[in-house]
Amino acid sequence: MQVFEEINTLLSAQYPFVCYVKPNENVWNLLVQQNEELVEFSNQSGFVFMPFHDGKQVVIPFQGNSYSQGNLENLEKKPTENFTSGYDQKATFENLVSDGITAIRKGDFDKVVLSRKIVLKEPIAIIDSFENLISTYPTAFRYLFFHPKVGLWMGATPEQLVKINQSQFETVALAGTQLYSENVIWEAKEIEEQQFVTNYIISKVKDKVNILIVSDAKTVKAGNLAHLKSFISGELTPGFKANDLIKALHPTPAVCGLPKEKAIDFILKNEGYKRKYYAGFLGEYNKDNQTDLFVNLRCLEVENDIVNIYVGCGITKDSNPEKEFIETENKSMTMRNVLVSK
Repeated sequence: MQVFEEINTLLSAQYPFVCYVKPNENVWNLLVQQNEELVEFSNQSGFVFMPFHDGKQVVIPFQGNSYSQGNLENLEKKPTENFTSGYDQKATFENLVSDGITAIRKGDFDKVVLSRKIVLKEPIAIIDSFENLISTYPTAFRYLFFHPKVGLWMGATPEQLVKINQSQFETVALAGTQLYSENVIWEAKEIEEQQFVTNYIISKVKDKVNILIVSDAKTVKAGNLAHLKSFISGELTPGFKANDLIKALHPTPAVCGLPKEKAIDFILKNEGYKRKYYAGFLGEYNKDNQTDLFVNLRCLEVENDIVNIYVGCGITKDSNPEKEFIETENKSMTMRNVLVSK
């Protein structure tokens, strides 16, 4: 398909670009920057790419750049390969989770989201893997982002950060993870974890909106995984702007924990690596008076010929370290299942 040929050319020429497909849509969007400048976000309309904590807040502006759309034709699944990670992280991650549980039981915080970086040392075919990603996860926000001063990222995230249309907004509280089956049963730990996220979002917006509607938590399918999700929507008051709402929500307890600052402090001191843009957010900001942003989960980074897959899970007082490690392994399969060897 022509758009993939164009992406290949852009990668060779090292031009900043993003190609993305929205959930349940069959339309590709391609935004290409006309120079190599790293443009930092300052409320301009564009595709934003934001870090979890520290890092450049990047935007590819819509104004002055090339934007095109087209329909996806039938994508043929390319043969995938079982890539192996560089080293065994099981004991290290389980120790990290144990430290998190100890801190929660001491009363340092109620929940913390802990993550790890899985390193695959075989190079991947970027375009073929991206095509597989698009066709495999139709309900996710799928993207391929490249900037010579940031790197190359790819993902299929199931989680909306926020959608804003004029004064109307909607967001989700998503937490709890298990392998999908026809008869999903949630344990108390997972229900509590999801409720933490819902309560946090409500607390951040309830005094700043006119109407607030919160749905019951429902089971949703994301690839081979199941999550608990509540839908939250409302109307912004005139003094509460889109960017105020985004700052209030990010990072949500679904990617850091509660209370937010204490959880972030524990993450930065204990995870042992930098998340960069994993668990940040990305998407359209103020395009035709609408904002459509997603949390950067189920993602990977291509660093030279090495592939970094980022995965995490929510830890509460009832967490089991081995089960949490298995959850991260299951989450890593979202990306591993689409990778094509170079």
